[in-house]
Amino acid sequence: MSNYNVNNSTVNALISWIEEDIVAIPEIQRPFVWNATKVRDLLDSLYKDYPIGYIITWQNPDARLKDGSISHGKRILIDGQQRVTALMAAISGAEVLNKKYKKKRIKIAFHPESEKFEVQNSAILKNKKWIPDIAEIFSTSFSQFQFITDYCSKNPDMNPDELNKTLQRLINIKHSTLGIIELNHTLDIETVTEIFIRINSAGVSLSQADFVMSKVSVNTAHEGPTIRKTIDYFSHLIENPGTFENIKTNDKEFSNTYAFNKIKWIKDYKSNIYQPSYSDVLRVAYTFKFLRGPLSNLVSLLSGRDFATREYKEEITERSFEELKDGVMKFVDETNYKRFIMIIKSAGMIDKKLARSISVLNFCYALYLLLREQGYSASEINNAVRKWLIISTLTERYSSSIESRFAADINRFAKENPRDVIRSIENGELSDAFWENTFIENLETSTVNSPFFNLYVMSQIYDNDYAFLSKSIRVQQLIEERGDVHHVFPKKYLQNNGFNHRSIYNQIANYVYTEQTVNLSVTNRPPSQYMKVVKDQIENNDYTIGEINDKDALKENLEMNCIPASIYEMKAEDYNEFLKKRRYLMMEKIRTYYRKL
Repeated sequence: MSNYNVNNSTVNALISWIEEDIVAIPEIQRPFVWNATKVRDLLDSLYKDYPIGYIITWQNPDARLKDGSISHGKRILIDGQQRVTALMAAISGAEVLNKKYKKKRIKIAFHPESEKFEVQNSAILKNKKWIPDIAEIFSTSFSQFQFITDYCSKNPDMNPDELNKTLQRLINIKHSTLGIIELNHTLDIETVTEIFIRINSAGVSLSQADFVMSKVSVNTAHEGPTIRKTIDYFSHLIENPGTFENIKTNDKEFSNTYAFNKIKWIKDYKSNIYQPSYSDVLRVAYTFKFLRGPLSNLVSLLSGRDFATREYKEEITERSFEELKDGVMKFVDETNYKRFIMIIKSAGMIDKKLARSISVLNFCYALYLLLREQGYSASEINNAVRKWLIISTLTERYSSSIESRFAADINRFAKENPRDVIRSIENGELSDAFWENTFIENLETSTVNSPFFNLYVMSQIYDNDYAFLSKSIRVQQLIEERGDVHHVFPKKYLQNNGFNHRSIYNQIANYVYTEQTVNLSVTNRPPSQYMKVVKDQIENNDYTIGEINDKDALKENLEMNCIPASIYEMKAEDYNEFLKKRRYLMMEKIRTYYRKL
């Protein structure tokens, strides 16, 4: 059997199929990402009879119902959604949603004399030669004879016969040929993805999350649209809570559902630490409810696939949708979400810039939801999630092979006590050799947003440390107020002494969080000079650098900022030795911090 069939259809036929729900376009109620000029250019291509690419559909696998009969699934539009939505907007006059979830019309104007398309604007509305909205021409109530009469009365220089020919050519857009590739319903998601990539000359990647969302959207029998909207709206609102009223107004049907009540708390919530996309919501819900990794398996499960018999069964579809719905609702639950954020904040991750890996946060949330569902106590969950947050960052656990890692880890936590899992990882991967060799080598980087430097900053926040040479401003305050890191060995001083490459003077071991006033006071002096000023000002009660007023406080401040005691004598020639000593101190601080968790 062939993997696909290629057929020709027309613009009009395709729009009719979508309106009649024969072909589902799941993204029709999601924000339209094309700008109006792309819609204009699409119409121009059709008018000139240029090809606009293939439309790709994939039919849901046929599921066997309990009575033995076969349920034939509808076709899903998996490629061409933006083009079809653009055509429906311009030709049918359908409203689309913008990024703020406001409904709007995209009005394309047409100039019969120049045969030119343009996005409607105020100048066009004032010009009688333009047809301001071509949707008028495609309306079922359109009278071509009456239009020509009216247009020529306003534009007497226009030849009625020429206008008639031009109008007919414009109307014929709806009869333009479209190539439709229908993928066989027996194909699995990996094959469908590969076909998609090869057909698209640009090699556009079709994410498995998009397949899942399409699959969910078209299944009205199992609350698919409600599940999809919950995911979509939640991920949008967590980043842009100001669009809440737009969603409530424009989707009244969803606004009256239990799912809407589950997510409406977000409109008053402000946190930038964890802002999951729709694919992240899917990933977490799927991981903790199904204990699997590849999202392609979720597509098969939602289709009703029995992996043992390779048949498609309605009871598997029903069960899979129920599990997915439960996972999504637990994800968006206000108590769950806020408690998870509280846990990671208690570990020192108080800001989005410290959370460099969305995959780490995704798994940690899946772990939190799993352990909560299994009935572990709050203290056990807190301990496990915080430690796993640090372990997975330390070891860069989810930097590659994410799906297989997720599957292996979540299954282990599902079967074993979390304390035993973490102890096993500590013994196997966090040995003294790891800390004193591998991790110290990881600190040899100039990437200021390195996850390892972030761990160091988190340890300072956890310990409530003061900023460098400060006794009133803590590191946490500088993070919350978007403070900047500064150099212990000033950059200009290092450059003047031959350390010219940014990868050298911008080593993370040369960074500290400190107040701007301290940084300006240090200027371009070596540590031996400005630290002497700090010591002298303590004795003389004359503060020009920082505000520390006794020796014990200064000693403590240097220790909490991992500054070696030999800093008082250090000059340019000691820079490499300083980096070596400070990396070790930073490692020790992070190791101690982890063990305290």
